[in-house]
Amino acid sequence: MDADFIQKVGQIGVPVKDLERAIHFYKDQLNLPLLFNTDTMAFFECNGLRLLLSLPEKDEFANASSVIYFQVDQIKNTYEKFLRDGVTFIDEPHLVAKMGQTETWMTFFKDTEGNTHALMSEVHAQ
Repeated sequence: MDADFIQKVGQIGVPVKDLERAIHFYKDQLNLPLLFNTDTMAFFECNGLRLLLSLPEKDEFANASSVIYFQVDQIKNTYEKFLRDGVTFIDEPHLVAKMGQTETWMTFFKDTEGNTHALMSEVHAQ
C-alpha cells in the first residue's frame, strides 16, 4: 500500500462540553476501557478503533460534529500530497501526544461540506 494514502479510520473524535461527565458516561455507563486522559481529552478503546473525547482545541471546533481521524503512515508526505491535490488544511502536522515511545501526530482539514477531519500518524521512537 502506498504510504501517502489513508490506511484506515484510526480514531473518531467526539466534542464534549464537560470532560469529566463524558468520561463517566463512556467509562461507567458504556463500559469502554479508558486508555488515558489529560485535562482536555480522554481516549477510549473500542475494538481497535480509538474514541477521543475532547474539549474544543480551537474556536472553530466549538460547534463541531464528530471528527474522523484517518490514519496514515507518513503524515508529512500525505499532508504534502493532499495539499497539492487541493485539500484545505487548517494547520500543519504537529505532535499532539506522547505515550511512552509513541508520538501521535495530527493535522486537521476541511471537507467540501465544511466538516473538520484529520490525518493522524503514530510514530514509534527508536
